[in-house]
Amino acid sequence: MFELSIVALGADGDGLGHHQNETIFVPGALPGEIVEVERQSPRAAALRSILHASPARVVPPCPLFGACGGCTLQMLRLDALLDWKADRVQQALSEAGFIVVPEPVLFQTAERTRRRLDLGIQRVPNGMVIGLHQRHGPPVDMTTCHVASPEIVALLEPLRLVFSTLGALTGVGDLQINLLATGPDLLLRTANEPTASDRAKLADFARKHSIPRISWASSARSPQRETLAQIAPVNQIFGPLTVSPPTGAFLQATPEGENAIVQAVLRGLPTLNKRDIIIELYAGCGTLTGPLSQKGKVQAYEGDTAAATALRKAQAGHRIDTFNRDLVRQPLSAQEIAKARVVVLDPPYSGAGPQLDAIAASDIADIIYVSCNPKALVKDARSLNKAGYEILDLTVIDQFLWSSEVETVVTFSKDRKRLRKRYPAAA
Repeated sequence: MFELSIVALGADGDGLGHHQNETIFVPGALPGEIVEVERQSPRAAALRSILHASPARVVPPCPLFGACGGCTLQMLRLDALLDWKADRVQQALSEAGFIVVPEPVLFQTAERTRRRLDLGIQRVPNGMVIGLHQRHGPPVDMTTCHVASPEIVALLEPLRLVFSTLGALTGVGDLQINLLATGPDLLLRTANEPTASDRAKLADFARKHSIPRISWASSARSPQRETLAQIAPVNQIFGPLTVSPPTGAFLQATPEGENAIVQAVLRGLPTLNKRDIIIELYAGCGTLTGPLSQKGKVQAYEGDTAAATALRKAQAGHRIDTFNRDLVRQPLSAQEIAKARVVVLDPPYSGAGPQLDAIAASDIADIIYVSCNPKALVKDARSLNKAGYEILDLTVIDQFLWSSEVETVVTFSKDRKRLRKRYPAAA
């Protein structure tokens, strides 16, 4: 064992220190601390004792902390956590080449508000384990949770009981829960197909617990999904839109986090007239599409067929045209983008890829970029910096409380009038 001074948090939230000219990562350690550690691998060590604690250290509120991998930073005071996430984003934009990075608008979600969870399932000798995974390990039996909605937590014990009776669950599986406006939407993944008895049990469970829909898919991550039980309509509200999302649809993690993202996007819009076009890329089921349609004519592009279909079915009577298009294989060209007044994009974790190159080449005046990955943001923002864009507005959202995940909304602009108003001293 050896002593280590922790100088920063790494991208995954692990304490970072230097020992014998090597960078060492220590889960559970905080900047400013002196800790005693035991090396586990060339670049990782286990925390054995804290010799000098950070003033930002607090007692983790959850009894599962340390075992459950869902919250790796519960020992960090919430305001310090938000500041760290804001610093990560500002550093990413600086690394991308932006000299002027404005102070961000900050938002942090409350405890027990997460409406979307991806859980592991594992049959054990005395029943069924359901919970978030350990870090690089099997699921933890989630008897309590400080981030999930109480409505989801209340379902876990009844789910353990019914899952323990299913023939399809012989070993491990996965469960995705989306808490929609109409109630919980469940997607079960198992290696084995549900038996007739399984289907009957799950249909009865849906009726007993007022679950509008329970679906199944193969654990092999097949896109094919089968509805096992549906006892009521399944809907989600996005601004003026009422959408019936496909099972397993992407939702922002918390309603408050979604609203913070929506408000940041709307704040980034330029002044629009009725004929102005908003191009929205990676639209999903319409999280941003609905609110944007109240500001201009939206052309929404989404690569997932089921999501695009759900959005198209909901667009009637609204200023929305939905297109099912794979933006990796067939990105919009610079010429297609140039017809719009503003582009809004919410790309996947890996970033916008070739689509970003076309956006930068279009010379469109305003771009609103929603990011869930600071590393991808560096790459994409660097392209926009080289194309002459400046940062008009910045919002940092912590909706994955006590994790290293962070959401960002950045408004990039070439509109000199808007930029002069934002930075009058530089005019």
